[in-house]
Amino acid sequence: MINWTRLKQTFNLRLFGFFKIPLIAHVRPVVEQLDDQRCRMRIPLNRRTKNHLGAMYFGALCVGADITGGLIAMNLIRKRKLPVSLVFKDFTARFLKRAEGDVVFTTDAGEELLRLVERAASSDERVEKTVPIKATCPDRLGDEPVAEFSLTISLKRLPASAS
Repeated sequence: MINWTRLKQTFNLRLFGFFKIPLIAHVRPVVEQLDDQRCRMRIPLNRRTKNHLGAMYFGALCVGADITGGLIAMNLIRKRKLPVSLVFKDFTARFLKRAEGDVVFTTDAGEELLRLVERAASSDERVEKTVPIKATCPDRLGDEPVAEFSLTISLKRLPASAS
């Protein structure tokens, strides 16, 4: 059975990527779960995302982590119609194993990000939170991580004229 919500979320992500950040569209991400608690994203291993060793290129892995951390925060901001801008302050990656299959990126930082979004909307100060993201190759290694990422998300309320 077709999950129309996931299909729509994937389409919207790819459309956003096509017009705003073409590299996102290029790796063809698939939304597997996106709600207020969790974001789970898959990037297929294919000609576009492989390196010379047949594993996923580290740049494609970084795009997956970027999307996963950013999309859950953007979703929370959009659903609440808050005038808040999002940027990444820093990014840390630990590559643990070769990703020799489709890679699934997961974060369960929704509750912490919701509190961050609410703080940003009610303050003139920039607020930040480091979000953990785990990358796995379920078809090859089950739940064993192939990489772990930490992205610091920085939010700030937009001026009244920009909202």
